[in-house]
Amino acid sequence: MRRAVKVGAPVVVKVGTSSLVQADGNLDPEGAARAVAQVASLWEQGHPTVLVSSGAVAAGLPALGLTERPRDVPMLQVAAAVGQGRLMAWYMREFSELGLVAGQVLLTKDVLANRPQYVHARKALEQMLAAGVVPIVNENDTVAVEELKIGDNDRLAAVVSHLVGAGMLVLLTDTAGLYSGDPRLDDTAELLSAVRYTDQILDDVMQGKSGRFGSGGVGTKVAAARMAAWSGVPTVIAPAANPEAALKAIAGIDIGTWVEPHHSGLSARKLWIAFGQPSEGSVHIDAGAVYALAERGKSLLPAGVTRVEGSFGSWAGVEVFGPDGKMVGKGLSAMPADNLRDAIGQHTSDVGGEAIHRDDLVVFPDP
Repeated sequence: MRRAVKVGAPVVVKVGTSSLVQADGNLDPEGAARAVAQVASLWEQGHPTVLVSSGAVAAGLPALGLTERPRDVPMLQVAAAVGQGRLMAWYMREFSELGLVAGQVLLTKDVLANRPQYVHARKALEQMLAAGVVPIVNENDTVAVEELKIGDNDRLAAVVSHLVGAGMLVLLTDTAGLYSGDPRLDDTAELLSAVRYTDQILDDVMQGKSGRFGSGGVGTKVAAARMAAWSGVPTVIAPAANPEAALKAIAGIDIGTWVEPHHSGLSARKLWIAFGQPSEGSVHIDAGAVYALAERGKSLLPAGVTRVEGSFGSWAGVEVFGPDGKMVGKGLSAMPADNLRDAIGQHTSDVGGEAIHRDDLVVFPDP
């Protein structure tokens, strides 16, 4: 499965809070320096590289006299505001010493949910890479309330990987990779060297725990790898403690866990529908409709709809579920929720069109 990244192809490297911050909440200079050095080396090898970095909230804790991550949103935003500046100042100084210019990019879900803003974000990142600038990406925790949050930087890194057309996503973490079980509790747990994004084993290991300062876990890394897979981007989940982890990953050397992607990536627009557009409701369909979508590539017709949940307008993102409760896909509804409810079971010609046109629908495979 493993293969090297072609020279010239962008790479996205994500480093998490647990790899950047010491137990007392202060920035770990050695951990951060390892990430910077690897990103610099990737640039030197001809790979324009984006660094997705957590750690803003944790970096702000010591300055505020705090020893643990706040639980309330206002204090989280204060810590992020203080810490993001401290973190970026450190990064810019370190990259400058290695001859690179770094620039800050802060994103929120509303930017990615708006198609024109999504396109602008992609162009901005592409222009930064073309100019030789290292984009340092984080979620804008200072202003992002819960409904605007992407949720974690693993998923954010997956979004960025298809924004820039990455040749690989490298998730640096505080473990050697993904294991078949929790190695802290199970002596028989084995490191998974290589898996496909659809493998059942990934579902079995998605019960990770969050760290004391961070917000991610095993589950978010699996979700991120699967998101990147739909872009045709392979993911390597590798140990941040190894100073050559990212370099080995892009060279195709066996390190961490390789997640094999979908054989062909979706178009940028369909990737936006699948992962950039928030879901505002759900549509449940019968077995015949599942077959038509999954096997024949057809549009979803009102005749195949059995239930509509939520209140949404036309062109809103909706998740599509089969009769067994499994998510079949995600798309943009061609009509408001109330109209779709009235159209359930009816012929297309009687209600004025499809429920979701196939051009606005992403169908997910069975895991």
